[in-house]
Order: sequence, then C-alpha cells, then structure tokens
Amino acid sequence: MRGLILALLLLPAAAFGQTPAEKKAALDKMLDALRTAPTEQVAGMMEQRIRQAWLEAGTPAVTLLMSRGLRELNAGATEEAVSVFGDAIVLDPSHAEAWHQRGIARFQGGDTKGAVRDIQETLKLEPRHFGAWQTLVRIAEAREDWKAAHDAWTHVLDIDPRAPRGQERLKDLKRKAFGDDA
Repeated sequence: MRGLILALLLLPAAAFGQTPAEKKAALDKMLDALRTAPTEQVAGMMEQRIRQAWLEAGTPAVTLLMSRGLRELNAGATEEAVSVFGDAIVLDPSHAEAWHQRGIARFQGGDTKGAVRDIQETLKLEPRHFGAWQTLVRIAEAREDWKAAHDAWTHVLDIDPRAPRGQERLKDLKRKAFGDDA
C-alpha cells in the first residue's frame, strides 16, 4: 500500500508529455487513492499533488494561462485574473481547474453569483473536485448559509475523508446549521 501511495504521489511530476487521457487516468487514480489515504499527512500531500495536476491538466498554452492567472489572483488583481482564466476556458472549456480558479477570482472580486456558476461548471466537469467543494463552503460561510456550507463540506469528506480538521469542521458546521442539539 505504501509503495502505491508513493507512486501515486509522483504521478503529476511525471505527467509532462502525457496525453490528456493519460493525465486524466493518473488523476482518477490519485483521487481514488485519496479516499483511502492512511493519515491526514499523506492525504495532505496527495491533495497538493492533485491540485498541481489539475493546474497542469491542459495544453501548454492553458497551463501558461493558469500560471499567469494565479499570479494575478495572488497579486489581488481579481479582474485581470478573471479575464486570464476566461481565456484559458476559451482555449479549453473542459479544463475544470480553469473554471474553479475563475470562480475563486470572481468570489474574491465580489461576484458571488458568477463564482457559484463557475464552481458548478467545475463540478459538472469533475464531480470529485474537492477544491471546488471547499470553495463552495467558503462562499456559503460568507453568506452565513450554514446548511449549504455543511452540505458542501460533507461532499469534501466523501472525496477526502482525511481532510485536515475534517471531522472537527463538520461538527462545527453541523452545530451552526442545525443548532447545538444536532
């Protein structure tokens, strides 16, 4: 089991030059393995590899746009980030992480409705996108919609049972959503 997890952790690093189908197969294996990660630490490492693989899942041009969009987003230039991620989506509308990142940029820029639409598109393309579900949690929390936050966090834990502070966060959201007696 340990060797399999190590091999899966190394998959994205070896993904350069893979076809889109090979990249997708590697991602599917990593997402399957995430469900059975033996510890929170191993799950955290796998999450990082999966996130990196999502960023690099497109063509070189899309990957370059993703890097640029992330730089803009990290610099607080949300409008520019939305535009760059939009360009990545035009080049590859099936690139789930481009939709996800544009959703994050929209949310940070105050466009909550646009953010939710982009996250929904992400989840149509990749239902196991735990990052998109986590973003929905943040959006719901910002709205103080505790039931929606609880529901979204439940999806995170279905995909990633060893998410950091996962059960603790679930209990907190359940309390906020349904009261102390829940």
